[in-house]
Amino acid sequence: MRRNVLWHVGGIALLTALLLGATGCGSPEAFKVSEACGTKVDPDLIGRLLPRGEELKSKDTFSEPKQPRCEFEVDGEERVGLRGDVVEPFVKPLEVNADGMRRLGDPAPADIGDGATIADHGGMALRACTYQGEKMQFVLAIDGVENPEETTERRRLLEEFLRSQLPVAMEAEGCRP
Repeated sequence: MRRNVLWHVGGIALLTALLLGATGCGSPEAFKVSEACGTKVDPDLIGRLLPRGEELKSKDTFSEPKQPRCEFEVDGEERVGLRGDVVEPFVKPLEVNADGMRRLGDPAPADIGDGATIADHGGMALRACTYQGEKMQFVLAIDGVENPEETTERRRLLEEFLRSQLPVAMEAEGCRP
């Protein structure tokens, strides 16, 4: 009799585990974000770079013309930063920010725009443009990225995000290629 009870309890536990797995209980879904720093973003792509949580807030921080900035807060904690800058053509953003990229982990060049660096937890890309009739550069940077957990996939998504977002952010800021 005791053996039958154990089999019955074990069967119920297994069935419960299977049902919970099938209904998707567990970690929250990726956030869907359609705008950041005043520009449209690919909601699936940016959402996969953000940590999971219950509440997401996106806020512009210290934004001004030529310098859009925003932060993503998940469950009240600042997690991912996104910045754009229109800079003079003689500025070398990838060189100037090399130490910061090293702090983000194992930076490597990427073939985006006129130059880019992808690190374990962020990236930066730039492209020459004309801003208000003058030759300039637009620089797009993202940092604080911890998702997805697997580094190779995270770096791939960072590169994909910068590749797709650089022209959109440039256009929104009025910096034409």
